[in-house]
Amino acid sequence: MAAQEQAMKPILQKPPGFRDPSKPVPRPPPPLRKAALPPSFQPRKRRKNYGGMCCRILVIISFTVLLILFILGGVFYLWFDPKLPVFHLQSFKISSFRVTTKPDGTYLNAATVARVEVRNPNSKLTYRYSESQVQMTLGQDQGTQLGSMSLPGFLQDKKNTTSFKIQMSVKNELIEDGVGSRLKSQFKSRKLVVNVQVTTKVGVDVQGLEIGMLGVDVSCDGITLKQIDGDDMPKCSIHTLKW
Repeated sequence: MAAQEQAMKPILQKPPGFRDPSKPVPRPPPPLRKAALPPSFQPRKRRKNYGGMCCRILVIISFTVLLILFILGGVFYLWFDPKLPVFHLQSFKISSFRVTTKPDGTYLNAATVARVEVRNPNSKLTYRYSESQVQMTLGQDQGTQLGSMSLPGFLQDKKNTTSFKIQMSVKNELIEDGVGSRLKSQFKSRKLVVNVQVTTKVGVDVQGLEIGMLGVDVSCDGITLKQIDGDDMPKCSIHTLKW
């Protein structure tokens, strides 16, 4: 009977987290180690790029300076309204002209006097001119040289008009026979072409402040004696932006 009652007793379930004290405590598994990466895959330490920072600073400074200069140039232009000087060939006279044909060639003897007028159209700016180089030629192709000379620099006030005298001559200048006969014929008909070139530098004087010296080429080309004999003074072309 006692054995039957013992068999009918239910088997108790072990509660959650029950540990048998007679059994040894299991050790926890060792932590997993990260796999070692090859050197090519390892991240590199970033170095501070001081060179790139300096370049950016220089670019910002340069841009700021250019912006300031641009603004100052705009204010200068709006306030002073600068205009280029105006050049005219005022006169060109040939006091003597002789073409002589000899057995050994054709020779030219000529004496010329020209006047070039320069006008300052600005009401707020004074122009400064450096020493000028002047050259004279005859003919449409500028093939016959009459000579060259230098003119001293000068200061031209506001709304001022100045003219300078250019005197040149050639003696026994050997020229081609065909050129000599053509020049002689054109001189008689007043169709002879004269050319005057002036190379100088021009600066600006603003209330005593001298600003720059800009290279200027003045060309009074392709002008005939008949044009100069009239009342109109032929205008010369000016080329600038030459430092």
